[in-house]
Amino acid sequence: MEKKLRVGIIGCGTIFPMHAESVRQACKDAARLVAVCDIKQDRVFAASAKYKCTAYANYRTMIDKENLDVVHVCVPHYLHSEMAVYAAAHGVNIYMEKPMGINIQQAKDIVKAVKEKPVKMAVSFQNRFNPSTQLAKKMIASGELGNIISARLVLAWHKSDEYYLKSDWKGTADKEGGGVVIDQAIHSLDILRYLFGTQIEWIDATTANRMHVRIQVEDEAAGVIMFKDGAYVNFYTICHNSYDDDVEMEIHCEKGMIKIVKDTADVWIKDKKFGGHKRSSPKPGEFIDYGEGWKDYWGYCHSIEIKKLYNSILNNTAVDVNEDEGLETQWMIDGIYESGRTGKKVFMDEFKKAKG
Repeated sequence: MEKKLRVGIIGCGTIFPMHAESVRQACKDAARLVAVCDIKQDRVFAASAKYKCTAYANYRTMIDKENLDVVHVCVPHYLHSEMAVYAAAHGVNIYMEKPMGINIQQAKDIVKAVKEKPVKMAVSFQNRFNPSTQLAKKMIASGELGNIISARLVLAWHKSDEYYLKSDWKGTADKEGGGVVIDQAIHSLDILRYLFGTQIEWIDATTANRMHVRIQVEDEAAGVIMFKDGAYVNFYTICHNSYDDDVEMEIHCEKGMIKIVKDTADVWIKDKKFGGHKRSSPKPGEFIDYGEGWKDYWGYCHSIEIKKLYNSILNNTAVDVNEDEGLETQWMIDGIYESGRTGKKVFMDEFKKAKG
């Protein structure tokens, strides 16, 4: 029997089951969860008992003692950088919850650390692996739809003041890095950047806190992302809606249209006698059961991305959503915030040069 990857998870909070169950179910032939870490004793001991692994209160101690092959970073955003840098320095591969950090400098620190050591890293943009996203990517790559002209993103979710007050880091600029953009909309914005497949020319955005009393970050962001080939994204994202509506993305191409609602994609192809319409959506039993309490708006595909990372480690192959991909999405997020802060259009080449 081949040696299994030794896995540790830092952070036993709300997102923890998506990682732990992925290791236990989807990756049981390739990996074993050997340690968990959290500063909250009730969480870490419950996780340790459930998964029959060792509990730690300090992530450095866990990494130092457990001879890990992979560490999952599932903690507040502001801690991502220090933990990833420490793991990379100790030769441990990384699976990182989004975003890479609260700003571009933290993301760049991670990239530098990863590239200095023979380790692999994946950033958790698991919704790239949704059947809807994969169909859209396939149809765009095939050329059947022609070039992308524009896209429209609407995200309207509900996050109450009480939601933020339950946490000591949510809704804070210094610990979360922002609001609806970096926490909720980042997945959909990343999908569009992935589908467009080209570099961003400029971003023109507005950000505001319109409905929340108890937080210091934006609950609304809107604007335009212009890509270098002339295609562009119109986006409107809020977390002050009265309920969680399904995310909608519409991609207008020269020869057709893609519409993604939540995790279902419909593709219409103009002037095609046969097969002018295609659809893809999750099928019953296609994905693992993450257990009670998981949120379906996270997507079903953590297990797919995690398994892909483990295979990349075992076979020494390229990682799909690696540190460079995570960095580019972080640049996009920071560009939105910079435009919202200054009230000016942000030209990304100049922005990147200014940020070193």
